[in-house]
Amino acid sequence: MRPLGLLWDIGGPIDTETESEAAMDAALQRIAGTDISAANDAAIASFAPNTYQAILWTLMGNAAPAAWAALVASPPLRPFQLRPGIAELLRALADRGVPMGLAANQPASVHVPLRDAGILDLFRAQDVSGTIGLRKPDPRLFLHACGGLGLLPEQTVMIGDRIDNDIAPARLLGMETILFRTGRHARPQPRSWLETPDYEVADIEGLREAIWQALELR
Repeated sequence: MRPLGLLWDIGGPIDTETESEAAMDAALQRIAGTDISAANDAAIASFAPNTYQAILWTLMGNAAPAAWAALVASPPLRPFQLRPGIAELLRALADRGVPMGLAANQPASVHVPLRDAGILDLFRAQDVSGTIGLRKPDPRLFLHACGGLGLLPEQTVMIGDRIDNDIAPARLLGMETILFRTGRHARPQPRSWLETPDYEVADIEGLREAIWQALELR
């Protein structure tokens, strides 16, 4: 069955997260009182569902839950950084009538910067984890997004930057996948052939080529 639509993660492919991740690293290092580099690498290598929690747990042990609660109560500013070229790519796809939806672990407030960037309305399915109470890798989030597009999973391509949260669950549902290697999670490798993405890209041009190939666009 040929794919017809796209699901998008936000952090990574759309929002580069460069400044927001730097702000979070600084906050984690201040709370832990030590360099977090090794703990960060260990968290990523172990495919920790929440990298930040895993870093605090590694460095602070039983004191980590309280430290995390304090961080959540007063989070660092996490600016939204639209990836150069992504808006143009999204508009080109929308102009071709490609149905697109969001599949992202984000608060509902992420709609604001997406709207400010003029791209929110390009997504037919706009729910994120903060609006439906589901978080990746829960397959129900993907099924909800596909339903918002009126497509079956096997008619949809998932684009994300994490093997564990994006590629593995999407493949489990029969979706084609595009792994955008970028940012904090650029290095992890599939744990088995079942998690191998159909395409791997590292920039906007590569992403465009992968989408055109996956959807058989001309």
